[in-house]
Amino acid sequence: MGGMFETIRNAWKIPDLRKKILFTIAMLVIYRVGSHIPVPGLDPQKFAQLVGTGSLLGFMDIITGGAFKNATIFAMSITPYINSSIIMQLLTVAIPRLERLQREGEEGRKIIQKYVRYGTVLLGFLQAVGLYLSLRGAVKDGGSILSFITITLTFTAGTAFLMWLGEQITEYGIGNGISLIIFAGIVSRGPSAANTLLGYFQNWSQNNVLLGVLALLAILAIFVLVIAAVVWVQQGERRIPVQYAKRVVGRKMYGGQSTHLPIKVNLAGVIPIIFAMSIMLFPSTIITFFAASSNSGIVRFFKNFPNTIWYAIFYALLIIMFTFFYSIIQFNPVEISNNLKKNGGFIPGLRPGKPTSDYITRVLNRITWFGGLFLAVVTVLPILFGLIFHISGLWIGGTTVLILVGVALDTIKQIEAQMLMRHYKGFLE
Repeated sequence: MGGMFETIRNAWKIPDLRKKILFTIAMLVIYRVGSHIPVPGLDPQKFAQLVGTGSLLGFMDIITGGAFKNATIFAMSITPYINSSIIMQLLTVAIPRLERLQREGEEGRKIIQKYVRYGTVLLGFLQAVGLYLSLRGAVKDGGSILSFITITLTFTAGTAFLMWLGEQITEYGIGNGISLIIFAGIVSRGPSAANTLLGYFQNWSQNNVLLGVLALLAILAIFVLVIAAVVWVQQGERRIPVQYAKRVVGRKMYGGQSTHLPIKVNLAGVIPIIFAMSIMLFPSTIITFFAASSNSGIVRFFKNFPNTIWYAIFYALLIIMFTFFYSIIQFNPVEISNNLKKNGGFIPGLRPGKPTSDYITRVLNRITWFGGLFLAVVTVLPILFGLIFHISGLWIGGTTVLILVGVALDTIKQIEAQMLMRHYKGFLE
C-alpha cells in the first residue's frame, strides 16, 4: 500500500503526469456529477420503488454508483459499451474481414472501434426502450410519445457520453477509462455499503452482542484476505528460462545471455469479471424489462435466477471462458516462438519452432486454468455465502473486490510505466 502512494506522489512531481492525473480526476468528477442529474419526465421515487422489486438489478445499482436506482442520465452506465465490445471481439474471431482489420494495426483497430461505438448506441437504445416499457409506472405523464422519445434518447445519450468520457480518459489521462468509470461507481457506494453492514451488525447483536461482533470481524477479515489473495495472484507470474545463442558480427560477439519469458498468472486482469457480469445482466435484464407485466414461466425464471445456485455456476463458467479467451488474444505462443527463433533465442532442452510453441501453450493453459478458477471462486463464494446465510446487498462481494483491486493495480502499473518512459527520455536528452 505504501509503495502505491509513493508511486502516486512521485508521479505528481512530474508536470506532464500531473496533468494526466488531474484530467482523469476531472473526468471522473463529471461522471459523478452526471450520476445525480435526473432524467426529465421520470419520477425518481416511483422509479426506485419499481427497481427495488427486482433483485436482478441490485448489482446494476452498485456498479453505476446509485445512478440506476435514482433514475439519472447515467442509469445504464457503460454496460452497452461492454456488451458491444464482447460482440465485436467474438465477430473478429469469426469473420475474416474483421480479423484482417485487427491485424492491420492502428488504422484497422480504429475502424473496429467505430463499429463498437455504433453497436453501443444500438444496444443502449434497446436497453433504454426496455427500461421505459418495464418501468412505465414511473413516467410522470403516463406514457406519451413525447415522454418515450425524451426518456429513451436521454438514457441512450447518457451511455454514449460515458463511452466518450472513458475514451478521453484512456487517451489523455491515466489508466483504462471504462474500467475507471466502473471503479468510481463502485467506490461511490462505499458509505451506503457501510450502512448496510452496520444494519446487519445491529440485527446480529440483538440477541448476542459478542456473536454480532465476531460476525462483523469475520466479514472484514475475509474482505482483507480476499484483497491480499487478489494482489498475490495479479502480481504472480511464471518465468520460462530463455537462452540466446552466441553469434559473431564482424569482430563483435552478440548474444549468449540468459533471460526469462514472463507469463502473468492472470493475463486477462479484471476483463473476464466485467464481461461475465455484463453477459449475466444483459439477457436477463432485457427479458425482464420487455415482459415486466407478464407472469409467464420464463419471466419468473429470469427474475429468480440470481437467487439460485445455477446463477453462481453459470457465472463461474463464463469467467473461466473469458479468462481463456482473453489470455489467448493477448499471448500467442506461436508468435512468441517465432520471435524467439528469429532473434536466436531458445528454451533450454527444446528445439525452436513447434516444440517451443507447444511447451509455451501447455504452460499458458495450466496458468490460465489456475487464474480462471481463482477469479471464479473469489466471485462466486460470496454469492453462495449470501444464498446460504440469506445475506444480500453487501458491497464487499467478490466481484466488487476483484474490480477495485484489479483496476487499482493496473492504473498504478500504467503510472509506473509512464514514469519509467519519461525517466529514459530525460536521460537520452
